[in-house]
Amino acid sequence: MSEPGRRAGPDAATVHARNRRSWNAVTPAHQAHKQDQAGFLRGGGSTLFPEELELLGDVAGLDVVHLQCNCGQDSLSIAARGARVVGVDLADAAIDEARALSAASGIPARFERSEVVAWLAATARGGAPRFDVAFASYGALPWIPDLTAWVRGAAGVLRPGGRLAILEFHPFAWCVSATGEVVEPYFDDRPIEEPDGVRDYVGAAGDGLAPMGFRAADPDFHNPEPAVCFQWTVAGLLQAICDAGLRLTTIREWAHANGCPILGERMRKAGRRFYRAAGVPELPLMLGVVAERAPETT
Repeated sequence: MSEPGRRAGPDAATVHARNRRSWNAVTPAHQAHKQDQAGFLRGGGSTLFPEELELLGDVAGLDVVHLQCNCGQDSLSIAARGARVVGVDLADAAIDEARALSAASGIPARFERSEVVAWLAATARGGAPRFDVAFASYGALPWIPDLTAWVRGAAGVLRPGGRLAILEFHPFAWCVSATGEVVEPYFDDRPIEEPDGVRDYVGAAGDGLAPMGFRAADPDFHNPEPAVCFQWTVAGLLQAICDAGLRLTTIREWAHANGCPILGERMRKAGRRFYRAAGVPELPLMLGVVAERAPETT
């Protein structure tokens, strides 16, 4: 078996190249569903859910790095709360969209196109730690072939007393069907091939992921670029945090998924939250973790 925080299979460079192509291909499809994003943000709109705000805490005046920031909507929503934000993402198309949205909305943030683990390592080598918060959310971790390196890199760019905040879909949620049967192994250390690539999950979510307004787009979109993802257990994530020398301060589980019906049809309730269907036992659908770097001693 692979080490707990690493996965065997294609080398990291191959994985990153494949996933970069797949995200570049799907980004225009995702963006096509969202109406006036710049106007929404300019008018005080936010794409952040209450659970993210809880884990992030007060970010006013802080330096925040948003890891795997995608097209920057959440990054700019954080910046609008008074933070100085740097967003990092693998996909060229996503970073182009993020930069354009920052300019159009008038909300300043910096966006950098890079594979995130390499960016973290280079940033840590570049001098004193520079961020108060490192943040990642919603489907970030499954694209990382080396979780140990990802968490260690995040810890390396945090100032003393800084925190790593993660809000993820719960890894157990990927193991069950919409009706509750376990259909995939929880302990799966194989690279998971996605022959259909990154999907148009924004279109599937309707207005769940488009608080600025949803528009129907190409219902027949097919991503021509396959992708590779990875299953990480809760224990694997927590062990990586411990190994990086961070102190766990918060761990949360929720029985709903924000914005996206990740296992097919669900009951939708207020706040764009999706729950298991009526009569199906509840399962954890989201996981929240906050861990801190030790403060300086005097």
